Amino acid sequence: MNLYRGCTHGCIYCDSRSTCYGMDHDFEDIEVKENALELLEAALKRKRKKCMIGTGSMTDPYIPAELKLGNLRKALALLYEYGFGFTVITKSDRVLRDLDLLQKINERAKCVVQMTLTTHDEDLCKKLEPNVSTTSERFRALLRLRDAGIPTVVWLCPILPFINDTEENISEILDCCAEGKVRGIICFGMGVTLRDGNRQYFYSQLDRHFPGMKEKYMRTYGTQYILGSPNGEHLMGMFHRHCARHGIMHEPKQIFQYLSTLDEKQGSRQLSLFG
Repeated sequence: MNLYRGCTHGCIYCDSRSTCYGMDHDFEDIEVKENALELLEAALKRKRKKCMIGTGSMTDPYIPAELKLGNLRKALALLYEYGFGFTVITKSDRVLRDLDLLQKINERAKCVVQMTLTTHDEDLCKKLEPNVSTTSERFRALLRLRDAGIPTVVWLCPILPFINDTEENISEILDCCAEGKVRGIICFGMGVTLRDGNRQYFYSQLDRHFPGMKEKYMRTYGTQYILGSPNGEHLMGMFHRHCARHGIMHEPKQIFQYLSTLDEKQGSRQLSLFG
């Protein structure tokens, strides 16, 4: 479920800027899907079995426009009314606005909030993700969600080579995850993916914030799609050991199964994330 198209967070690495998605206007120019709520309710009425409904994979729904329009909150009310589960991927502490509805959904079916964390350094965070909640704000949101009984999952990505791929950064993020008692951490590897569209924007921001870094990337990776960190193997070892020590899920397949499974609280059977 995507209620909006485009994003104003300004994350310098965003894959959704890629030309393959066919965005025919500026990425920061938000499209509002005016009939999304009607389509959603019609789909919920037709579903014979309850399932998990997800959002946030292409556009973070907690952009400023949501505060004015409230389409996500209206969608949450529909999910609760019809007894469906919900999961969202976000970088914003604005998710706390809907804490009451998230709790109701979790009590009736299941709710999981997924939060992206990339760097523990606040100054670096403002360069990488300039128009969104800082890491400390997101961490405080994770603690609030923990205290409210809402399960959470963290996306540890992307880890940008030569920028945030340090042992100190990964260790500090993992410590935050342990304190927040997150259920799982998704990490496909230490690195970033670049393709046409987001590559050009990413390099322009490297020129702006990290002089000389674009040239280093081009010398090291050329036009590769996957740009792996030179420290990747060591950092992934740290990651897996830390998660195992704290009882945090850390294999993507296991976490996605957890995200896509609706608990049998209302007689539901296990279904895929998008039904």
